[in-house]
Amino acid sequence: MSSPRLIAGVSPTPTDPIEKDRSRKRSTINDIARLANVSKKTVSRVINESPFVKEETRLRVNAIIREVGFEPDPQARGLAFRRSFLIGMIYDNPTPQYVVNMQQGILDAMRGTSYGLLVHPCERTSPTYLSDLRGFIERQKLFGVILTPSISEDERMVKMLREFECHYVRIASVMLDKPSTMVVTHDADGAAEAAHYLAELGHERIAHISGPPSFRSAHERRRGFREALAQRGVKLRPSFDREGNYTFDSGIAAARELLALKPRPTAIFAGNDEMAAGVYKVAHELGIDIPRQLSVIGFDDSATALRLWPVLTSVRLPVREMGKLATDKLFGRQAKKKPAEPELSEVIPKLIIRESTAAPSE
Repeated sequence: MSSPRLIAGVSPTPTDPIEKDRSRKRSTINDIARLANVSKKTVSRVINESPFVKEETRLRVNAIIREVGFEPDPQARGLAFRRSFLIGMIYDNPTPQYVVNMQQGILDAMRGTSYGLLVHPCERTSPTYLSDLRGFIERQKLFGVILTPSISEDERMVKMLREFECHYVRIASVMLDKPSTMVVTHDADGAAEAAHYLAELGHERIAHISGPPSFRSAHERRRGFREALAQRGVKLRPSFDREGNYTFDSGIAAARELLALKPRPTAIFAGNDEMAAGVYKVAHELGIDIPRQLSVIGFDDSATALRLWPVLTSVRLPVREMGKLATDKLFGRQAKKKPAEPELSEVIPKLIIRESTAAPSE
């Protein structure tokens, strides 16, 4: 019997099992399962980065996938799992920078995976809000959803996701669900730090512009701020307490009312940086110097804080990190803790002191 002929550019018929599979036109998931000596379901779990696979098995399956050049068909994967390989980010936040930072964090966590991101804005006050979201989730058959405030605070939305058996992670200022589905931001603690700092500077006429009542974060920031002032013997006067809606224009409207008072406040804590920017505009119009005549603190420490002059003191909430944490949790990639400990992801706000705050001049 003659030996296999070597044709230019073509190797002899491979005898190694992996080489045989490499020589085929296209390897299948069944081929990977056979070569790795595992079930097809296990291969699927490895491909989809499930946490329920032993690390030794994951490494072996991934090595064979690389060796044979196997590339999963996204459409076939979606059909097999009756899910698309899409992550939904659902939001109703009126602050553009917050939304952009959250998207960046989610995309950071998705890098290197075969998942895509669908961003879905909505309006909680709309009469078709829930039906619109139901249609969105049904059509897209999402793998999972990141719920940002204030959507994350809506129990009707969470109930709907459970009905669809759709994975979700909620980002919220307080604990609202089991630890495995939460990223908690502790907004009250950040606001309390702002209050303590203003009191330390010697301010007593301190005002607050809160976010909209439909946001739990607005209530938590106001609560933390008010309670910390009380600990310092300073009362948040009703006339110094104004409601905004996390927008620049609402900051302007509230600041015009506050800075028209006699005596006016010597410091204003705005519920976010957008509203703080509105305070700056009114102060400039009235010839009020920041920080000599008026100290201003914002919340979020967004890019807006660095674009104002003087540069804004703000409570830093790492929104991009929050998006990444939530997505890692959705993929089951959160840091492992002892079995007895809850799988809680949390971020701690921190006051970043800059040029917009000083001791009162009067």
